[in-house]
Amino acid sequence: MLKTRVLTALVLLPLMLAALFFFSAPLWAAFSWLVVGLALWEYSRMVGMAGTGQWFYLAVSTLLAAGAWLGRVAAMPWLHLLTLAFWLAVVPLWLSRRWVVRNDWGARLLGWLLMFPAWFALLEWRPQPDVAQAQQLLAIMGLVWVADIAAYFSGKAFGRRKLAPSISPGKSWEGVYGALVATAAYVFLVNELGWLHLGLSPWSLLLLSLPLTAVSIAGDLLESWFKRAAGLKDSSQLLPGHGGVYDRIDSLIAVLAVSNALRALSGL
Repeated sequence: MLKTRVLTALVLLPLMLAALFFFSAPLWAAFSWLVVGLALWEYSRMVGMAGTGQWFYLAVSTLLAAGAWLGRVAAMPWLHLLTLAFWLAVVPLWLSRRWVVRNDWGARLLGWLLMFPAWFALLEWRPQPDVAQAQQLLAIMGLVWVADIAAYFSGKAFGRRKLAPSISPGKSWEGVYGALVATAAYVFLVNELGWLHLGLSPWSLLLLSLPLTAVSIAGDLLESWFKRAAGLKDSSQLLPGHGGVYDRIDSLIAVLAVSNALRALSGL
């Protein structure tokens, strides 16, 4: 299993970096939608969509994405506000109540709310091939990876109190604390390296890292709940050794959406 995971990562990582730093705007839009669209397909399976209805939903989603890109439609202020309300207020309530998503229009709208703000963020953080923009976006992605790794190892070493045992039994509060410390250090580091290009004070960076880390964990837990409610171990088997695309980007879609909303609304 470990060998398979490593081999898959060795194939995907260079592709992702090449796309991030070198793809033209149309190629980047298509590549990023491919990733987000595959995650949306996996989500649609989790909420019970199948057959013609599922493919119609995915086709409509792709047409909406194409229309938004061709029309140069960016995420509107109301969508940024809705994104923040969803991830900072609705998702914590959702996880505490453990609501089950049914195959209806609510499930379809939820899928769009999960995926479209993240896709808009990928386009808005990196509208053209540009090293500074790519570095900034890579730094945001890195925060998610650091949080995930730190939560795993600190939870494994010190984990005593379960975070959400009915959703993801392996996660602990000690893992959360480890992730918060690690991401705070990480944000200071990448800022010193000149990758963030935000011009914020150290205290502002610390205040920024804390909610993004919390949102990263919430994104992971939300997808874990979708899988548990659907009786699935992984969102799919598209990525050998890793499960599905949604399994790999569950935290990332949350952090991308929230960070982009905060940036847009604050004028950074």
